Parts: sequence; C-alpha cells; structure tokens
Amino acid sequence: VFRKTIGIPFDTEVTGIATDSREVQSGDLYVAIAGERVDGHTFLKEVNDQGANCALVNTVSKESTITQIKVDNPVTAIGKVARAWRDQFHIPVIAITGSNGKTSTKELVKHVLSAQYNVHATEGNYNTSIGLPLTLLQLSQVHTASILEMGANQLGDIAELCDIANPTHGIITNIAPAHLEGFGSIETIAETKGALFKKLNNGVSFVNAADHRVNALEVTGESISFGLTPECDFPADLHHEDDGTITLTIDTKEIPTYSFNLSFSKNVIACTAIARTLGLQWQEISEKIKSFQPPEGRCEVKSNGLFTIIDDTYNANLESTIAAIDYLQAFSGNGQRIFVFGDMFELGDSSLEQHHSVGKKCDEAELSAVLTVGQETIATDRAITNTEFHKHFDNKDDLLLSLKSIVDKGDKVLVKGSRGMQMETIVKDILTT
Repeated sequence: VFRKTIGIPFDTEVTGIATDSREVQSGDLYVAIAGERVDGHTFLKEVNDQGANCALVNTVSKESTITQIKVDNPVTAIGKVARAWRDQFHIPVIAITGSNGKTSTKELVKHVLSAQYNVHATEGNYNTSIGLPLTLLQLSQVHTASILEMGANQLGDIAELCDIANPTHGIITNIAPAHLEGFGSIETIAETKGALFKKLNNGVSFVNAADHRVNALEVTGESISFGLTPECDFPADLHHEDDGTITLTIDTKEIPTYSFNLSFSKNVIACTAIARTLGLQWQEISEKIKSFQPPEGRCEVKSNGLFTIIDDTYNANLESTIAAIDYLQAFSGNGQRIFVFGDMFELGDSSLEQHHSVGKKCDEAELSAVLTVGQETIATDRAITNTEFHKHFDNKDDLLLSLKSIVDKGDKVLVKGSRGMQMETIVKDILTT
C-alpha cells in the first residue's frame, strides 16, 4: 500500500508511522508536518538517529541522510495511504461525529459491540486529518468492525475525513453551537456535520430524530432513526427507578442504564440502534450497558468517602453544561448540590450570551452553590439571582479554598469547564480533602 500510494522504495521496510519526532521508533515512516508553531522537517536528523527508515516530506533536506519521499502535502499523502489500507477491509466502519458526546458514544458503542465483534476504534483525540489516518492504519485482519470518531473545526472537515475513512455507517450525535469561532454559525456546523450523511450514499445513516437540526439533514443512503420520540425506527421512552436511575424502553424492550445521567441515556438509545442494526441481541446489549464505565472526565462519578464528585471536566459547551447540571440536579439523597464552573471556549460572539444562559440554568436548578472561575464565567455569576451562594474567582486556588470551606458530608459537587481550563486539577485536589 505504501509503495503504490506514495512511492516508498521497494527495498525500504516500514513497520509503523509517526508524526511526532519524539515518538519515532525503529522502522517507522516519519511524516514531517509543517505546523503553525513547529515544522516537522527540522527534526529529520533526530528521527534518522532514532531509527526511522524513511520520511514523508514536502521539502527535501540535503543535510539529512534519511530516505526522503517528496510529496506536495504529507498530511494529504498519508490520508491516501490510509484510504488504500482501509479499502482492504470489508467490515462495518462506523463514523461518529456531533457537537457533543462523540467520545462517550464511541466508547459505549465499542464496549457494546464487543459482545460479537473484535472492535478497532479511535483512541484519544485522534479524530482529525492527521489522527484519523493513523487510526485507520492500525486496522488488522483480526478486526471485524471499526468505530471512527470524527472531529471538525471548520467547514469541509467531515467531508475530508469521510473521503479517507469511507464509512459504511454513520451517526451524528447532535448539532449544537460549539467551536463557533471556527464555524461562524450554527448553520455552518450543520452543513459540516451533515456531510457525513451525504457521503453515506451506499451506507446507513443513524438519525437522531429528537434533534431537529440532525433530523433536517439530507440523507442519501438508508436512514435509521432513533430518539426520545415515538415517530422513529427505535422509539424510546424513559422512567426513573426508586433510586433515581433511568430505565429506558426502546422499541418495547426495557434497558436499565444504571445512571442518573440523561445524556448517557441518549447515548444508550443511539448505541442500541447501531447494535441492533449490526445484529446484536437485546440481552447482549443490556448486559454490556450494565458493565460500561464512562471515559475519564466525562460525567465520571467519584467519591472520597465523604462527598460525591461528578467529574465532567473533559470539555464544555452550552448543551453539555446544561445536561451536566440536570445530572447534578437528578442525584438522590440529602446534601448540597454544588457547581464548579470554568470558562467555555471557542464560542465567538455568542460567548457572553451562552455563559449568561448557564447562570439562568443554575437558578432554575435550585443549586446550593455555584463557584465560577475564568474570564467568561463572570457573565455566569452575574446572571445568577436566586442561588443561595454564588461567587466568581480570578484563579482556581482561591476557588478551592472557598469550595473546601463549604463542602460537607453527603454533598454532590459537579466540576465542568473547557479543556483549556484544566478543571480536572480541582477534582484531584478536592478528592484528597
């Protein structure tokens, strides 16, 4: 595949691929990428010393003795290699995109499908034009299904990733105002994400019928709908058990979620539609839901024996934050419900309005306390009028001091913010209290 696609010499053996010079191993093909801050071409000597067999470059360096294959664009070239490699596998390839819940849904689908399939899946945040090809190149003959997460920051990103991955199935979890700085408008987000359904002209699109923006997208192949609505292929309803956890009824079958989290329940509905379409039995799905553990920092419930922490620190936008507050509110038992909130990034001109909306949601949820930190969350604190205790902090150290002074046995503390706020440091600190 490498030789046919990018012309690697026939006497050169490639045993792996690396885009980070620090991670190069003996036998690797090194892909030299010219980024905004760092140009990978400057590390050709280092990767040669580390044992790389050859390098994919757009500018040949005469100062390095490593075998160099010149292409117009190394990122585009490795995408072509990945597509050629992927096309050798005649298995379900499921693409997952959306404004929220991509990783959580991917991990859940991966876990559930493992009841019948040997699943290959995206690891970490390898969901871009660089990461996705590297993920695809990890496919091997042992795999019987692949799940690929697709991220986007600008118009055209999802279409580009589909051209590389050639998915057979696709799901858009939802469409919400996230990464607005790159997209500019919710309409552009919908157009970008909607490219997945357009690319599945010979495949299956799983349509979230409860999301009006997703439901309005054009589907060119087979459409299978799901959601908390009766008018779809996998209609779902929910009820709360005595302990507050949610049990779903999907297409007349009961599936306990063992969770208070409405967002997780929505992921279960989506996952069930995919799993049933791919041949899993209801009992297999139910058993796998029961044994599922959420990824780190995604509504992960932790405890230090005194109080409960809901660690939802991986990222934040308006929709996921509202859902997290609903989750906090749904917890049963006595004790305070405390919300620790850091800035939501990449919201463009709508940042003030969206942070203000979070403050109003806090009032509606009748929380005991709201502690905010960052520049944007000033608007959140100012919007709060009915919450018993709320305060804004310039830094996390001061916030932690205040939090430790008010948290008590039996309390529930939700911690959330965008990735750049690193709110997980608060979780780690408060758990040792």
